[in-house]
Amino acid sequence: MALTLDPAPGGRRQAFRVAMRMARRDIRRHKGRSLLIILLIMLPVAAMTGAVTLVQSTQETAAERVQYQLGTTQARFRSMPMANGVMVQDPVEELRITTNNWDANPDFTPTDPQDAIPAGYDVLTESTLDLTAESGAADVRVVGRAVDALAPAFAGKYTLLDGRAPVADAEMLVSPGLMERFGLGLGEELATSAGTFVAVGTLRDAGYSDSNSIVYLKPGQGSVGAPAFPASTSPVPTALATKATMYYLAGSEPVTWSQVLAANAVGVTVLSRAVVLNAPPQDERGQEGGGTSSSASLPLATYAAGALLGALALLEVGLLAGAAFAVGAKGQVRELALLAATGAESPTIRSVVMAAGLWLGGIGVAAGAAVGLVAAAGVVFVARMNGSVRFPGFHPDALLTVLVMVMGYAACLLAALAPARQVARQAVLGALKSGRAPASAGKASTVVGAVLLGVAAAALAAGTWLAASSEDPDVFTSRTPVIACFLLGGAVLGVTSLVLLTGKVVALLARRAGPLPLAARMAARDSSRNRSRTVPAVAAVLAAATLASAGMVLAASQQASEQENHYWSALKNQAVLPLSVWQPLLADGTMPDPARIDPAAVASALDGAVDTVEWTAVLRTSATRNCDMRPERADASPAQTPTSSCLQYSLATPEGNECPVTAGQRVLDPEDWRCQGPMRPYETQGRINPVVVGTAEDVERLFGTATTAEARDVLAVGGMVVTNPVFVRDGHASLVAEDVRKPAPGDSATGAFLGYQEVGRTDVAAVVLEPEVDVQYYGVVSPEGAAAAGMRVDDSALLVQLTAYPDAAQMDKVSAALAGVYADRYGSMYVEPGAERDASLILWSIVGLGALITLSAAGITTGLSMADSRKDHVTLAGVGAAPRLRKALAGSQALMMAGLGTVLGSVAGIVPAVLLVTATGLARTAVVPWLQLVALLIAVPLTGAALAWLFTRAGLPVSRREVGT
Repeated sequence: MALTLDPAPGGRRQAFRVAMRMARRDIRRHKGRSLLIILLIMLPVAAMTGAVTLVQSTQETAAERVQYQLGTTQARFRSMPMANGVMVQDPVEELRITTNNWDANPDFTPTDPQDAIPAGYDVLTESTLDLTAESGAADVRVVGRAVDALAPAFAGKYTLLDGRAPVADAEMLVSPGLMERFGLGLGEELATSAGTFVAVGTLRDAGYSDSNSIVYLKPGQGSVGAPAFPASTSPVPTALATKATMYYLAGSEPVTWSQVLAANAVGVTVLSRAVVLNAPPQDERGQEGGGTSSSASLPLATYAAGALLGALALLEVGLLAGAAFAVGAKGQVRELALLAATGAESPTIRSVVMAAGLWLGGIGVAAGAAVGLVAAAGVVFVARMNGSVRFPGFHPDALLTVLVMVMGYAACLLAALAPARQVARQAVLGALKSGRAPASAGKASTVVGAVLLGVAAAALAAGTWLAASSEDPDVFTSRTPVIACFLLGGAVLGVTSLVLLTGKVVALLARRAGPLPLAARMAARDSSRNRSRTVPAVAAVLAAATLASAGMVLAASQQASEQENHYWSALKNQAVLPLSVWQPLLADGTMPDPARIDPAAVASALDGAVDTVEWTAVLRTSATRNCDMRPERADASPAQTPTSSCLQYSLATPEGNECPVTAGQRVLDPEDWRCQGPMRPYETQGRINPVVVGTAEDVERLFGTATTAEARDVLAVGGMVVTNPVFVRDGHASLVAEDVRKPAPGDSATGAFLGYQEVGRTDVAAVVLEPEVDVQYYGVVSPEGAAAAGMRVDDSALLVQLTAYPDAAQMDKVSAALAGVYADRYGSMYVEPGAERDASLILWSIVGLGALITLSAAGITTGLSMADSRKDHVTLAGVGAAPRLRKALAGSQALMMAGLGTVLGSVAGIVPAVLLVTATGLARTAVVPWLQLVALLIAVPLTGAALAWLFTRAGLPVSRREVGT
């Protein structure tokens, strides 16, 4: 019979079965190492699965929206300020307009929602009430609801958590947050501005967090004084002051999209169960219908960031698992060599190691996905049970979960591929003699790493050059995606190149380890000899340090940018309280004079509420009064009469001092002096009229700096102290009067609002005094200068300086005190908190996370090294080495792995992060937090070495057979 060399039928399948059987037996024999690899794969898969599930669970489904907002009713009608009758709402988010037609129609009068309700429905109402409740000696504001919350139609929207339903007019339901805030218990009374009620039950609104302080009364229950807002025209008899009333329609017939459009045409917006569950096609949403909700696009960016972090996490796991597979493969060298000696081919040898990856990876990703889903379900369940609305429901995403599992499985297989190929290429005879795989020379990886390092440097340089050469911000904006691709690609290639060059660096350190102590010298040489284990471990630390250092640079730069761009309403711990409040329009459409507030009464109320008031001062400005805002009256009456004024004042920008902008209205150079300082680059208005009439003392109070002799001289001659030099030329500034009844023509291309029409201009002597921070004032003009410009000056605001930022209890007392002075026509006092934000917590958190990953990688590497070097340690023990040498060797190996990885990773993270910040404009300047980086570079490796030394046993059980005696 002739000899045939053709492959036997089914030979490869049979060889694969043998490989799977051998891998399964090896996994059972080395349970500890196998469990470690499973955990390495399972944990990131679980974290990613849980993360994507939680992100998806934050998105409210259509069914959840109608349940939480409507209960079992068919629709909710509510008023909406609309400029005309052609505006169309979004089918799901009813308060969002999807058309672009905002042209005001003077003949359009919105209809009351109750008049737009179709016939055939039972109507339930829900009104928001303006209430206060007694908290000690203060009356604090709380949210009030007038609604029959336990009506069957509201099932699913309102849930009774504890207690019972009210049966008397003196009983009420409250939210759990109100119980906690006021220290209230069931059966106890709470005095409110609507009356005193006994809390008999706690209620949960599915659309609001339990932490809110809400009082639930039935329509018509309780009474308060005069309403602070125009009373609702609700048909339900109630004496409560209502801010808004919503109408719920209960019945069997759905409210259709055509009925919603009809309601929009009369200024009413509708949330319809039928429309939300079956949204109309795009062509039926109006001629300029918008797309999807803005909130729907949010998870896309979240998924992208999560995918990047997940990929880095899996890269780390793959590298660490690769080290574990390398140790396992070295333990199998002899039996694999025997298999090769019997005729097994290289693919068969390779498949034995790869089979372990198949087994362990399958178990790891399956367990990880299960753990992630269970953990996410637990988080959602606990959050919902505690009354949080962050997670509307549990929404596992099958596609994303499978994607995460595939990524985890791929990471595991790739981790097993390198040691599998190395073992398959080894010399059979050498392996049979020594039982060890020869060390890889690593020449190819060194060459490839050097080439990639050059490509990475070129990519980073190209991205930086593209950014630097884009002098036009419009061009820069168009290039930003390309610039980001170059920089991110260069960063990834840089990390990859350093990983490939790690073996060469380790070998170089081993050759230079002669002067080091014995333990450090042995650790360096052991790392160089076993680079298949060392390189993945150092690379894992490198990846962790790269992510941590880059994150710290980005976080520090972002925090610095936020502080630089902080909007200062006033100096730190200052508040500006109005001394006039608007009155409702009269029956003929005219606006009456604002109600005047006594500044002494405001100051007295503040002194009685808190003891942190340092001083108060009245600010005098030009304010509009008794201005007829009807557009048809703008041309028929003058802007200013003896009894009225429709003028507001600002400073003109001299020709040539305008902030240079591009055709797309982008600032050409943010560092240009004309684009910096108060009221720039856009002349935004502050909380008060930004031109203050006063003296040198007012300058010091508003600017936070002492007035100069020149500033006092200018004020003495009727001039003005200006906050920004951009408004001054040749020692003069121009006060511009604008008619607030006449908007200036807008930009037809961008639709930008360009202010009001100028009706007068007055030049005054001016001097520049830069304030302590960029406060929102043009400056302080003398009374003589204000009179020359025709200003009608009034006591418009009370400037309050506090010694410290008030806490919640103090703000409650202030709100209660001011409510009596302003007769509920003014809300809470806003105190400027300042821009000082402590970014160290975020930075140290990044350091902690990086340290945790680094120490974990170093610990795993040290453990694998100790297990792999057991025979060497037995030999050392046999020749009389001291037991403490084993501990010193473990500490030295951990120090080398963690130190080398953090140094290379910090370089790989800092350089691209700095270039990314400066080139893409993520922040004005790149900030490198050196203190945290030094902690990462020094403290983390030393800690890893100390822990390795501490938890490594000095003695090693040695048998006579192992030492050859």
